[in-house]
Amino acid sequence: MSDFKEPLTYPNTRKSDQVDEYHGIKVADPYRWLEDPDSDETRAWVEAQNRVTFGYLETIPARGPLRDRLTKLWNYEKYGIPFKEGDRYFYFKNDGLQNQSVLYVLDDLDGEPRMLFDPNTLSEDGTVALSGMAISKDGKLMAYGLSTSGSDWQEWQVLDIDTGENLGDRIQWVKFSGASWTHDNQGFFYSRYDEPNEDTQFEDINYYQKLFYHRLGTPQSEDILIYDRPDRKEWGFSGGVTEDGRYLIISVWRGTDPKNLIFYKDLTRWESPVVELISDFEAEYSFIDNEGSLFWFKTDLDAPRGRVIAIDIDAETRTEIIPEVNETLEGVGTLNNQFVTDYLKDARSQIKIFNLDGSFVREVELPEIGSAGGFGGKRSDTETFYSFTSFTTPSTIYRYNMVTGETTLYRRPTVDFDPEDYETHQVFYNSADGTTVPMFVTHKRGIEFDGNNPTILYGYGGFGVSLTPSFSVSRLVWLEMGGVYAVANLRGGGEYGEEWHQAGMKLNKQNVFDDLIAAAEWLIDKKYTASGKLAIMGGSNGGLLVGACMIQRPDLFGAALPAVGVMDMLRFPKFTIGWAWTSDYGSPEDKEEFKALYAYSPLHNLEPGTVYPSTLVTTADHDDRVVPAHSFKFISALQAAHVGDNPVLIRIETKAGHGAGKPTAKIIEEIADEFAFLVRVLDIEI
Repeated sequence: MSDFKEPLTYPNTRKSDQVDEYHGIKVADPYRWLEDPDSDETRAWVEAQNRVTFGYLETIPARGPLRDRLTKLWNYEKYGIPFKEGDRYFYFKNDGLQNQSVLYVLDDLDGEPRMLFDPNTLSEDGTVALSGMAISKDGKLMAYGLSTSGSDWQEWQVLDIDTGENLGDRIQWVKFSGASWTHDNQGFFYSRYDEPNEDTQFEDINYYQKLFYHRLGTPQSEDILIYDRPDRKEWGFSGGVTEDGRYLIISVWRGTDPKNLIFYKDLTRWESPVVELISDFEAEYSFIDNEGSLFWFKTDLDAPRGRVIAIDIDAETRTEIIPEVNETLEGVGTLNNQFVTDYLKDARSQIKIFNLDGSFVREVELPEIGSAGGFGGKRSDTETFYSFTSFTTPSTIYRYNMVTGETTLYRRPTVDFDPEDYETHQVFYNSADGTTVPMFVTHKRGIEFDGNNPTILYGYGGFGVSLTPSFSVSRLVWLEMGGVYAVANLRGGGEYGEEWHQAGMKLNKQNVFDDLIAAAEWLIDKKYTASGKLAIMGGSNGGLLVGACMIQRPDLFGAALPAVGVMDMLRFPKFTIGWAWTSDYGSPEDKEEFKALYAYSPLHNLEPGTVYPSTLVTTADHDDRVVPAHSFKFISALQAAHVGDNPVLIRIETKAGHGAGKPTAKIIEEIADEFAFLVRVLDIEI
């Protein structure tokens, strides 16, 4: 490795005299001008920062070999889980290094696949992605959404599956919505926002979503408004047609709060009103299926770890079907006239089958500790497919017979490594307040616990998101280098249900940071690593996590890699969908919540004259989920406050967004740069 130690000269970032007042407290915001991503000054700043960052990365000899190894390992066939509509099967496949996966169709499982849709042909650089799709009940039409440069905005079109030709329908300004076909195959329901200002569409706040029905062959201007609430600007609407085609189920969401409302419309009478079934934001209700007027839901009402209930919409009665247990109920579907339930036990999958009366049938035997997904299909289907993955097992697809309980291997990928060379342990450690927190730790077999292993500690801790075992090529490359990879299941996630989530939100958010700090201290105490060899990594809400922890304990970490992070906790509600996060973070407009936000906001808690860990911030110039201003302002303040030789840099991807639909080539380049950075700053010998 190189001994490059020449001090870095960062771009001179202009400071303005902008000051805001919150509840009587004056707060300076000198980098407010960076909130405009398209100004000439911001564009020049982006170019200047990237020159410094890429100039630094180019001096690291390991960068090229890392990119080559990532590319070689990445180059294996990746299959999605097959799913059936009409008499056809569909699946996604990536040959290895394709920027986007390709959709194939089969007339039967043993037949010859036909390529149906290749997103790679839509742009030369792979930055146009298939971001959503819905197949009509007869399996002959596909509504599909396209996203450009990682934006959340989608344009939907319709494809004739027999001919592969577009029908000419165009649906614009769709965001945070899928599509659901009526059973006459003549149209679909979707949700959209009003057309935004063309110049500020990637920053403007998103309010007043509306639910529409689009009939094939008609212009979008003639789409039928099904439901909107001009008096409730924060409400969003997800419309789904029941499997029997009789009802439209409308889930009403409010930001990222898991609590939702449930409305329905009788589709046998088009003039029927929208009926409010659940009209209070009292709990989460996830529609499973129905038998006539009997609706089944997964809910956390009076059951923070989840249960299944039935509501008869005619008799207006409620019945518990599957009661709450110690494990967390993540999802429920119906197959073979039975419930298929997905539970989490200490952040690992358990799949259990129940009859419709709630009586237990069997547990699906999984290969090892890991994550299972799939089990899709119709209620009458007697077979299904599922995928299984772990930290050392690439996603493998199995066929499952619902009648006999027999599992057979369907597709196993071939990756150039031996999983027996690695091992994963699940450990439990105590956080600052004594709470027990689980963590997965993966490494090469036989490593020495001498406190000298380069280690990545990854976390998220928010919005009820559960981190379960999964395979990634990038992680494998890190393990090959002798690295340790740890994933902490922090409070704020969903691993132990809604109580675990609430223990890490709003005024309890500091618990999340304490949990990650305690994980780092445990890894050091158990001699896995040392502070100078330890990097923390996270994205989006996890980027906030990394930013807060590196500021609260700059001595504890050798490196920090916050990706597309929420760094300005006082202005996050003012951009795109940021207002929706107040359900988890709280609002700066509330005095008590402001005090909590201001106390940990990464942008506002940097101390001048402090030696901060080596830092590589990553973001994208077109991120319209967490706008890049968060990262732009944070790195500017960090570069101004930081002293010492540790590099504090920002890598700004162009023509990219929050991460969804990012081309394979861009992913490999970014990971190679992150690992090269760690090789340099953690002094890793490779």
